[in-house]
Amino acid sequence: MKNYKTQFLNLALKYGALRFGEFELKSGRISPYFFNAGLFNTGHAAAGLGQCYASALSKTDIKFDMLFGPAYKGISLVTLTAATLAENHGIDYPFAYNRKEAKTHGEGGANIGADITGRVLILDDVITAGTAATQAVEIIHAEGAEPAGILVALDREEIGREGQLSAVQELQNRIGVPVQSIVSLSDLVNHLESSGELVKFLPAVREYRNRYGATPDKSA
Repeated sequence: MKNYKTQFLNLALKYGALRFGEFELKSGRISPYFFNAGLFNTGHAAAGLGQCYASALSKTDIKFDMLFGPAYKGISLVTLTAATLAENHGIDYPFAYNRKEAKTHGEGGANIGADITGRVLILDDVITAGTAATQAVEIIHAEGAEPAGILVALDREEIGREGQLSAVQELQNRIGVPVQSIVSLSDLVNHLESSGELVKFLPAVREYRNRYGATPDKSA
């Protein structure tokens, strides 16, 4: 597993952004793990998160000209990632993000940051219904630009609303751009397999993936 994937999982565990137990999701499913990117809420945690996004982007095959973060969580993600790409990777990308409500005074408008042009890569935390990502694509098109793809922190690899494809696969088909992640459920399983302390959570995670995964875990 790539170093930035391990770094991300260790960081998420350290700050409680990734937890194990019983969690009811919006779908009504009871998940043995839960991810909350809002818990990367210290300077050290934020810096580490930016490093993980930047490392994933430095390895991606998606071609893009700028970054966009949908409000609200995408705002900090796109800012941290753009700064880390410049500082650690020597790549200076412009970035922008949107307001939830358009500003009617001052400079006005619904978007903040660089002009939205060219091929735009969207950054977000997770894909559930894909609402924020879909709205981001609409904003990009409205500015005359093209969405290049989406990078999220975690792909849960779960069956989506239609019952066969994952939520990420459904979104890709709906908006026509690739969706990639820093880590996936498969990466989490691999991490648990190699962790003496956390291996106790592996049976429940495998059982959940066998039940709801778009690609069932045959190793359980």
